[in-house]
Amino acid sequence: MKPSKTLIYDGSFNGFLTAVFVAFDEKINVADIQKNGQGQNGLFSESETIFTHVEKAKRVWNGIRNKSHNAIANVYFAFLSETEGVELMLYTYIQKLMATTLGKQMDYSDGIVLFIDQLAKKVGREKHRMEAFVRFQLTKDDIYFANIEPDFDVLPLISKHFRNRYADQQWLIYDVKRKYGIYYNLDHVEMVSLNLKEIHFNKIHKSDAFLNEEYDYQTLWNDYFKSTGIKSRINPKLHTQHVPKRYWKYLSEKKEAV
Repeated sequence: MKPSKTLIYDGSFNGFLTAVFVAFDEKINVADIQKNGQGQNGLFSESETIFTHVEKAKRVWNGIRNKSHNAIANVYFAFLSETEGVELMLYTYIQKLMATTLGKQMDYSDGIVLFIDQLAKKVGREKHRMEAFVRFQLTKDDIYFANIEPDFDVLPLISKHFRNRYADQQWLIYDVKRKYGIYYNLDHVEMVSLNLKEIHFNKIHKSDAFLNEEYDYQTLWNDYFKSTGIKSRINPKLHTQHVPKRYWKYLSEKKEAV
């Protein structure tokens, strides 16, 4: 029996797919797949650093997609969950997928298959929430700026939605938790790193970075939000179910509730 190995990759999705390719190609007995810097090698396993190779990553991507369009979405969404140990679970999931007959559904009574499917659904729900809860503020540089703080790394998933919806204006959505953002320059979307001295919340926390008129618009929106609410029909439990409190500090209409 071959000794087991821990594969170390750079943390990117392409890096992970490259590690999967190497594991299949070299028939490696995989003990774990870890991001560089995690440093938790098993007691009885060797480690091997895997360098990202886009063509190898594409071959794995296409292989999964050819087996199942649903599976390729599950793999990508679950990877973005950043769940501890998700790489090894995804590797096992991919092994099981490749062992299935073409066109046949995977076995959802299997714990790994079910877990990855449920994890992908959670990431999908967070994606839809972010698409609904982003609140832009116009900066003095004529860029619409928004902070988000999602549970999962969903910026790559919401990029297309905002590019299509706001194609005629520059915007930047910044993930406070992961300290990077996506910026649209009227031509394409690119990932950016920022060194923010302050986190921009709703109207209560004013900043010189934004136009004064922006805060007037937020006041109008907040007044409209309050005036259209029917007190007798307010259901706080249902409301927080659809708009969890952890998002309120970035919603201008919730400035008085934070």
